[in-house]
Amino acid sequence: MNTNDTVLFEARDGVACATLNRPQKFNCISAALIDGLDEAINQAESDARIRVLVLRANGKHFCTGADLQEVREHSVTQESLDAFIGRGHEVFQRLESSPIPVIAAINGYCLAGGLELAMCADVVFVAQDARLGCQHARYGLVPGWGGTQRLPRLVGLRRALDLMFSARWLDADEARSWGLVTEVTAPEALDAASLAYASELAGKNPEGLAAMKQLARSGAELPLTEALQLEQKIAVPALRSENVAEGLRAFRERREPRFR
Repeated sequence: MNTNDTVLFEARDGVACATLNRPQKFNCISAALIDGLDEAINQAESDARIRVLVLRANGKHFCTGADLQEVREHSVTQESLDAFIGRGHEVFQRLESSPIPVIAAINGYCLAGGLELAMCADVVFVAQDARLGCQHARYGLVPGWGGTQRLPRLVGLRRALDLMFSARWLDADEARSWGLVTEVTAPEALDAASLAYASELAGKNPEGLAAMKQLARSGAELPLTEALQLEQKIAVPALRSENVAEGLRAFRERREPRFR
């Protein structure tokens, strides 16, 4: 468990869970919660046994955005606000670029900064009754933790601008149809479904999954020719690894591979 109790950490059978733990505040994002996320990422990445990280939340709602009381306090000076926003950017980018696959399990409301956090995950499960939205415009705010950049990349420019301008919320099915989330489950099945998926990934070649994540995320920002060159540069050495050799042996021997 983290020493910072705003994010709880536990790991078992190759799957780590980082659980947002400010249910009385609807898990809104404070400086302490950002630090807790950073610590959880450190713990996951420093343990070679951990293959997947699941991001979830205690309480009725996943995350309703930034802690506005802290935003007001930091807004006293530009330097303080810049440091608060910058720290969030740093940790969100760590989550997005981690070599470990990150699965988000979203219940209840996932709004504003909460949506910005969820967009850093690789695969997103949501409960059927969840609601997702970028509600900054409702209160005259501007997204500061990647919303204006990640949202258009995920759903397209016009849909992203509509969601930001209108501040409306998407239900789970609409969010899936937009490509914003991966899977919709019954509320009572959210934890089981996301953990089952994470357990399945934990049995796969971790080097292969890390390479796929790096290539997909880095290549999306490059012209196709450069992206294909990057793929060849990374794929060739990856295909000569011991885990790939084990996978091919398992195929020949008609058994499940045992990746290291």
